[in-house]
Amino acid sequence: MAPRKTQKPFNSQITAPWVEPVTSEQTDSSSLIPLEQIHLPSEQPRRYFDEAALQKLVASIKQHGILQPLLVRPLKSGGYELVAGERRYRAAKVAELKEVPVVIRDLNDTDALQVTLIENLQREDLNPVEETEGILQLLSVRLSLEVPDVSSLLYRLNNEAAGLVNHNVMVNSEATPNHNVMANSEETPNHNVMVKSEEMTVIEFVFNSLARMGWESFVKNRLPLLKLPEEILEALRSGQIAYTKAQAIARVKDEQARQTLLEEAITQKTFLESD
Repeated sequence: MAPRKTQKPFNSQITAPWVEPVTSEQTDSSSLIPLEQIHLPSEQPRRYFDEAALQKLVASIKQHGILQPLLVRPLKSGGYELVAGERRYRAAKVAELKEVPVVIRDLNDTDALQVTLIENLQREDLNPVEETEGILQLLSVRLSLEVPDVSSLLYRLNNEAAGLVNHNVMVNSEATPNHNVMANSEETPNHNVMVKSEEMTVIEFVFNSLARMGWESFVKNRLPLLKLPEEILEALRSGQIAYTKAQAIARVKDEQARQTLLEEAITQKTFLESD
């Protein structure tokens, strides 16, 4: 079935400077396609959905329809793959919609994954663990590295930056002469200079584009989150406990005592929310 045109605009806040932007022609109208033709991607950064919030969205969709089209890309095998709008997609299925408004774009695997990651990072209910993992995944795509290698790279660059503070010099990965040099500048005697590596350029570009925090702050305050005990990480990811409470519980060394505190914190949060 060919997509049917609708005049609902595509007002997504997704911005990815390195991905070809949606043109004005594409935003003028969207298409209506059968919901059953849309398939979820194999890589989905979002793991948890708040059930209460999802039910509110279902009620809104039943009353008003989907106000913001989904973003999809055509599949060679037929149908479409969802790029952005997974919560609306899931709510539409619960609401038993037959058709949904979409904007169709030809995106390669890399660009589609980046847009999906960016949409996830723009969620209002994003918790620190999801944000940290999402940024690492985005850097992984941009740097063509595995996620653990991205973490190692960030720690290494942070150590090099600390060396810059101590010695007033930083060099790139290539061999450099003993005199100090600055990229894109004329030779300046008696001045210590920094040459940025290609990796650092990509990292700074991503963090500047996201406009959330600097990469140094990310290394200092966010990467340590991923070293929390796994049961605490899972509780954080699923929104069962607050970030500050997770940090406090993680300081308890005794595993059994820590588990008891975690269960009490989850029970207390659930009780307060249902009160």
